Amino acid sequence: MPRVLIADKLSPAAVDIFRQRGVDADVKTGLSKDELLKIIGDYDGLAVRSATKADKDVIAAAKRLKVIGRAGIGVDNVEIPAATAAGIVVMNTPFGNSITTAEHAIAMMFALARQLPQADVSTQAGKWEKNRFMGVELYGKTLGLIGAGNIGSIVADRANGLKMHVVAYDPFLSPERAIEIGVEKVELDELLKRADVITLHTPLTDKTRNILSEENLAKTKKGVLIVNCARGGLVDEAALRKLLDSGHVGGAAFDVFVEEPAKSNPLFGAENFVATPHLGASTVEAQENVALQVAEQMSDYLLTGAVSNALNSPSVTAEEAPRLKPFVALADKLGLFAGQMVDFGIKAIDIAYEGEVAKLNTRPLTAAALAGVMRPMLAEVNMVSAPAVAKERGITVSESKQDESPIYESLIRITITTEKGKRSFAGSVLAGAPRVVEVKGMELDAPFMPTMLYVNNEDKPGFIGNLGALLGEAKVNIATFNLGRLAAGEDAIALVGVDQAPTEGLVEKIRKLPHVKEARTLGF
Repeated sequence: MPRVLIADKLSPAAVDIFRQRGVDADVKTGLSKDELLKIIGDYDGLAVRSATKADKDVIAAAKRLKVIGRAGIGVDNVEIPAATAAGIVVMNTPFGNSITTAEHAIAMMFALARQLPQADVSTQAGKWEKNRFMGVELYGKTLGLIGAGNIGSIVADRANGLKMHVVAYDPFLSPERAIEIGVEKVELDELLKRADVITLHTPLTDKTRNILSEENLAKTKKGVLIVNCARGGLVDEAALRKLLDSGHVGGAAFDVFVEEPAKSNPLFGAENFVATPHLGASTVEAQENVALQVAEQMSDYLLTGAVSNALNSPSVTAEEAPRLKPFVALADKLGLFAGQMVDFGIKAIDIAYEGEVAKLNTRPLTAAALAGVMRPMLAEVNMVSAPAVAKERGITVSESKQDESPIYESLIRITITTEKGKRSFAGSVLAGAPRVVEVKGMELDAPFMPTMLYVNNEDKPGFIGNLGALLGEAKVNIATFNLGRLAAGEDAIALVGVDQAPTEGLVEKIRKLPHVKEARTLGF
């Protein structure tokens, strides 16, 4: 009988699911790290919320562990790379608390609009300062959503019910899906210019970190209200405090902070600031939903091998796994390549399979490719949720297959259609390793490296020397260097594997080199 350690509090109903399904569940909450290290080696599964930290030490001690289940969305308390290296599946429950989090954002919006926390303190102090707390109506105001996924779309629905006008910035939101959820799709600068209230509903990634930077905050309307119930780090807290004090920002309400628990913060003490201690998912209903879901998912995996909402594992059968494994890796990395190369709203994704790979079960490969494409903007997307997330955003996903490939035994090609046109990327598996073999119609042969430079340039003499000189001056070591071009003197690309991540300043210098059209850093 599999054994699961429930290290954070789950409802009795969730514990019963384990036991009724034939899983031995031990409830031991509030363990210190040393206590956890002593006993984790006896368990096949670990169920947590956010208190227990499944770090590399815990994972190293967990010799029997097969699955970690997080009752909730965020997995900041689980070291996924260490779990993956140890062959441990990490699961979350991405949809169990969406309504609760959306409702909290709406509540924070009302709290700001009517200054409810400040008015409560004043009234209970016996001051009766009726003239001090002049609020604003939300009716007829423009709400700007940054992120229009599952939670954002629920907020949009509630805001439409309040007769607000909703505009949304989300690179993955199609025009058709925007109409369906009742929002006007806009670019970020347009949202900043028009919104009376801004709410954030996006994960924290390299692309979304400080999306409301000092520069972007300065573009907002005077008196704007800002609500963040998503992730700490999406807003420059110090810059926001300055604008609160100056009166440019009319008020802000945060449920999440860069450092948590937030014992101190630049925003604390501002007269027009409302704070809650990460309560977005804190309702009886949400906590029950995610607890039941994680119990069901973990039991299914331990008893049947079925994988649901896994952040680091494809949904494949035991028989398919050996053949699919290298192609899953290729699809994921090729998708991640494509996702980092696209800066505009995605309308469609087509995955074409040629040769022997077309004869395999391509569903997990398509899911891996979709997850890779969307991961730069949606860090928590996984192979299981990726198709649903794409559908939710109105992205058209298509597959095509042909039994033979002109050059390679197997080839996968991903074509992204955006509002600005199409981009295509192809890869193959050579000697068991995934490689890029075509970008923008140009053939090359490049391995995926942890950090890479992509440069699109005109094929002119001196380019390679100039690029190498810049990297050398910055003490960035070149690990691999692969080139492709249409023809002599025409469009060309360079994919450079580097040992040190280039700074944005270095990338900007590369962009200014003669004949360079585009340059960016890629991570794998």
